[in-house]
Formats: sequence, C-alpha cells, structure tokens
Amino acid sequence: MAAASTGVAERRTIDRIPESERHGSPLNQFTLWFGANLQITAVVDGALSIVFGAEALTAIIGLAIGNLLGGAVMALHSAQGPRLGLPQMISSRAQFGVKGAALPLILTVLMYLGFAATGTVLSGQAINLMFGVQAPAFGMLIFGLATILVAIVGYNLIHVIGRIATIVGILGFAYLTWQLVSQYNVSEAFGQKPFTLATFLLTVALAAGWQMTFAPYVADYSRYLPTETPASTTFWSTLLGSTIGAQIAMSFGVVVAALGGKFLQNQVGFMGELAGLGLAAMLTYVVIVTNKLTVNCLNAYGGSMTMLTTVSAFTRQERVSQAVRIAYIIAFVAASVAIAIFASANFLSAFKNFVLLLLAVFVPWSAINLVDYYLISKEKVDIPALYDSAGRYGAYNWTALGCYLFGVVVQIPFLNQALYEGPIAVMLGGADISWIVALVATSVVYYFLARGNANVPQTMILPKDASVRA
Repeated sequence: MAAASTGVAERRTIDRIPESERHGSPLNQFTLWFGANLQITAVVDGALSIVFGAEALTAIIGLAIGNLLGGAVMALHSAQGPRLGLPQMISSRAQFGVKGAALPLILTVLMYLGFAATGTVLSGQAINLMFGVQAPAFGMLIFGLATILVAIVGYNLIHVIGRIATIVGILGFAYLTWQLVSQYNVSEAFGQKPFTLATFLLTVALAAGWQMTFAPYVADYSRYLPTETPASTTFWSTLLGSTIGAQIAMSFGVVVAALGGKFLQNQVGFMGELAGLGLAAMLTYVVIVTNKLTVNCLNAYGGSMTMLTTVSAFTRQERVSQAVRIAYIIAFVAASVAIAIFASANFLSAFKNFVLLLLAVFVPWSAINLVDYYLISKEKVDIPALYDSAGRYGAYNWTALGCYLFGVVVQIPFLNQALYEGPIAVMLGGADISWIVALVATSVVYYFLARGNANVPQTMILPKDASVRA
C-alpha cells in the first residue's frame, strides 16, 4: 500500500486516513516517543530543576511525577488517533468551531517554532563540532535540510527515525552514564540543598509542561493505526515511551548539573568531553543529532499541518496538494532556522522561560479537548462537519473559546515566571501550580457549560467514502 512506503512523500495531510491506508502497531508509538524524548533538550530541562534550586533526589522524584501526570494527558490525546484518523488540531474544531480553532492553532505554531529553533541550536553545535566548523549557521542549515527531507517523506520515515533514535539513544546514554560514574563521584550530587515545596512543585511543572506540549500533535502520529486498535494500547504505548525516555534524559541532566562543571554553559561541548576524545566524542554528537532530528521532524511535520489546518478553515479545503504541503514544511523549517541563528547566543535563558510559558497556553486547550471528546461527545464525532463552518460545529464555539481564555487568565495569580510572579505564587514561596489550577478549573467549567449545549451526533459520522465501525 502506498502509505506504508518510507521512500515516497506522504500524500495525506489534513484529511482523514482511510481504512485502506491504515497500518502499523502501537509499538511504533513507544519507539517514536521514547526516541523523541531521550535527547539533549530533555537533559537541559532536567538540569533546569537544579538551576531553580531543587535538591537532586527531590528533582528526580518531582520530574518523575510531572512526566507521569503530563504524559497521561498527552497519551489520552494519542488514543484519539486510531478512532478519528485525523491530525490532532483538525479534531479540535469539534470543540472550538471550524474557524474558532485558529486561536489555539496559531499559538501551537509558535510553540513548534520555539522548540524547533532550540533543537536546531543544539544540533547545529553538534554538527559544527563533528566537522570542525566555527560558523554557527553551518550546522543549523545542515540540520534544517535534514529536517526538511524527513518531514517531506512524512509519517512512515519519521517512525523509522524514531526506532533508530531509540536504539542510538539507549546506547549513547548508557555509555555517557558509565563515563559520568567513572569520572565523577555521583553521590556528591545529592543532599546539597534542603527540600522545599516550592522547588519540588516547580520540578513537577517542568516535566508536566514538557509532556503536555506534545499534546497538540501527538495524534498526528497515531492516526494511521488501524481503527480497531484498542485505545488503551495506544495510550500505554505512548505514555511509557514518552515518560521513560524523558525521565532518563532529565535525570541525567539533574545529576550533571548538580555536579557542577560546564554543562549549563556549553551543553553539547560538555557531552562530547564527557564521552572522551576522538571517535567517542564524534559518536556522541551523532547521538545528539539523531535524537534531535526525531523530535525536530515532529515539530516540522506537525507545524506544517497546523498551518494548513488554520488556512483551510477559511478556504474550506478538506485536502491540499503534495506541493502545497511541501511548501509549508520548507517555510516552517526556514523560519525555525532563522530564529535559531538569531537567538542562539541566549539559548538557556530563553528556553527556561519558554517551557514554563507554554504551560499557561496549552493546558486549557488540552482540558477542553479531552473533556469534550471523552465525557461529552463520548468519542462520537461528525467528521465531515469538521471541514464545514456552516455545519454541526459552526464557525466559532464561543463557549469553548470563553473557557479557553478563562483557563489562561485563571492561572495569572499562580504563575511564577521570569517576567511575572503572581500574588498567590508569592504566598506559596514561589511554587508554580498554575498548570494544575488551569487543568482542573477549565475542565470543570467547560463540562458544566458545554454538556447541555453540545451538538453531539448519535454515532460517529464518517466521510461518504469511508468504511469503518462506528
């Protein structure tokens, strides 16, 4: 079948995947998300917990809790993929309206650009070290071209890269851990600081935010699975792959940051020095680039489809040509590389603020999508109406949009960010629990406001050319 080829550019974009093109197994979800999380940016995310003042063991426990909580939310979105066969953000039109979904869509594109740019910075450094080139733009441009190539081929090649990244990542991090234990007294990383609730909650937020920022595109990579794939199998495959991969990388970051050294000043260079000189360092740079390529392709692929979803809401398109899809991918990657080249000098500070800010934007969206799909619509969606602003879901769902804005605003007193610290966060000693407040408050308010007004079909409504169990 055409969809199963890894060497031919993918034909599908924002349209539903027909049964004749469904393939793969939930194990692919595990390897994709494991490989996408076992990478250097997750190491940086774990190291940030030490920057914020957490004790190492406390940080590792807090990160584990955050990964599990945020990963569960993210995996619930992944479980929608086989049943709907749709990109994640197309399905969100059922909550926000065909045109109303553009608000979270625009913010999603900005998220993809931010993560793609930060990944390009680190991968560009690794490529430069591999080739002995000083100009930062060289490595970033090479990495950008590789991202374009894989994202254009699409879904199946991305999953192949995920499987490769899983093997490469396990071997690479096992070797680096052995080197760390050999060169440092790892026990000295622990017990340096007293436990504080504020820093503990902040580490939970760091990991939860990391996981939940995958939510707006996670179903993009499960939508080709056969419709009969159990939702629970998809959920657990995604959850375990994402949380285990992230926890390994983040815990490594906690320890290297707590031991001091030069990691926070030169993340890529430190990893190469830790590995050793010559071939060992080169192979470490290959690990960094391979695993960053996995997640960067997710950003480019998901980002281009999100852009297409936004535009198609106003052009009323259900499908777009392969040439248009490729053009959007190239435009997205070009923009992310440009941002990377411009912002690379202040990467760590910008990334620290970026990760926490994303929580405030995406938790309310996630709450609305999950409550509507699982509790109100109960997995029944009118798929043709997702492409028609005059149909069942309308152009704008003001209840959902209002709840979304409420979910963002309600967090303000609880935020603890570089540019603003809310009064309740001050009372809590700097603890940031804004994401928990947003998740609970938005879910409750949306459920009670929407359940009586939702226009839910009696059964799943499929396109006329589709044949699938409802």
